[in-house]
Amino acid sequence: MSDERRIRRALLSLYDKRGLEPFARELHALGIELLSSGGTAQALAEAGIPVRPVSEETGFPEILEGRVKTLHPRIHGAILADLDRATHRADLEAQGLAPIGLVVVNLYPFAATASRADSTHEAVVEMVDIGGPAMIRAAAKNHAHVGVVVDPADYERVLQELRAQGRLLERTRLELAAKAFAHTAAYDAAIAAYFARRLETAEGAFPPVLVLGWPRARMLRYGENPHQRGALYLDPADDCASAARAQQLQGKELSFNNLLDFDAALDLVVEFDAPACVIVKHGNPCGVALGSTPHAAFERALACDPQSAFGGVIAFNCAVDAPTAEAISAAFYEGVIAPDFEEGARAALARKKNLRLLLARELARYRREGWDLRRIAGGLLAQDWDTPGQGVRAGRVVTKRAPTEQEWQALQLAWTVVRHVRSNAIVYADARGTVGIGAGQMSRVDAARLGISKAQLDLAGTAMASDAFFPFRDGVDVAAEAGVRAVAQPGGSIRDEEVIQAADEHGMAMVFTGRRHFRH
Repeated sequence: MSDERRIRRALLSLYDKRGLEPFARELHALGIELLSSGGTAQALAEAGIPVRPVSEETGFPEILEGRVKTLHPRIHGAILADLDRATHRADLEAQGLAPIGLVVVNLYPFAATASRADSTHEAVVEMVDIGGPAMIRAAAKNHAHVGVVVDPADYERVLQELRAQGRLLERTRLELAAKAFAHTAAYDAAIAAYFARRLETAEGAFPPVLVLGWPRARMLRYGENPHQRGALYLDPADDCASAARAQQLQGKELSFNNLLDFDAALDLVVEFDAPACVIVKHGNPCGVALGSTPHAAFERALACDPQSAFGGVIAFNCAVDAPTAEAISAAFYEGVIAPDFEEGARAALARKKNLRLLLARELARYRREGWDLRRIAGGLLAQDWDTPGQGVRAGRVVTKRAPTEQEWQALQLAWTVVRHVRSNAIVYADARGTVGIGAGQMSRVDAARLGISKAQLDLAGTAMASDAFFPFRDGVDVAAEAGVRAVAQPGGSIRDEEVIQAADEHGMAMVFTGRRHFRH
């Protein structure tokens, strides 16, 4: 390697100063001159590491309370110079510039600031970094001659190559450049998303350009099937409790399907205030129940469909205790997600080494942010998340008989659950939990029949919820024959009167909610 290609100058400008001191100290020990500005220069000086202030290099002071520090030709010329071009080398010589061979920069925490509820718009705007992205992009563009580092995790790799040869390998510079461009793209995407939310109105909720800059959190065990690869990406604007951000305490590596099921189970269980348990299999709940204890809720949820529950995932909205853990250990499940696991529960579940345990703390902060996004060939569909709306008691009683108090409670539970079941969906429930679930049928009456056929508990006196209107009276007739006494549905069919008449004939109570909950 030609000695003239050794890295002799490095520019450091860091908001995240993790690992800065030992990294900079070794750069200095390797004979590399350090340029820096603002807080980074101050941190290096306080650590006793020689540093040349950017203002000394440019001959221009920092102005506008630090908004302008590195935006200067003497900085960007030294970064962007293509040393293979004679004209560039001549320009450097004419201006008395020495090349900068290493740029170490990370950016203001825009996404973290924007996601805090107490952040003002002015505070968020101050986190829009200008000089940092400019230096990163300049260095990444000129990666043939410049190494660019945006992640402290790469410090040691960089040092190893500098120790060995005084410069970075071509492959390393290319990989660092790719990472740098992804870093600035994600940063700009977060800014674009924030401003889009500020402008959101009923007519313009969706921006004309949807920009996503989500960092990859991990590779997954596999996708929906073992021959498919899978990865998890995180929304930087949403740091609330979720399956995506839950801490895995034990068990096998997560797969694509595991996360889908954990997400579905958690999304449903957080809707209940009382201790609740949800068991999900292939994206659909197969048992949902309330109880005085998590153990009671689990046993009642399991009773709904124990056969389907085998190999499913389980979610709780309360801490899992030892009796619950012992009951879970009696059969095979893919995993459990909860806001906490008591010590005795951890010990009991540890015996099931492959059982995945996910800790999702602070469920009170659970929410779905942004939009519901789904990929189709050639495009991306975006919609608002389906929210519960008002409870069934806010609906309109359309039959001669109104629900009893017990039936109102059963209707509310069934209506809560049916929103989380694949369409066409029918849910049968009492006030404590689900009794039968008919999911994913092409006709509504078949969904009604399926829910009845899967019921392991007595259907007499239960309530039924339908995610969309009944196009014919047959679904109501089937339910009445099984002993169902109350129905919640959106209404809106051209045959509503016929359906209401069927309910009156059977002495059933029926409530129109006015809100459909298709789930495809």
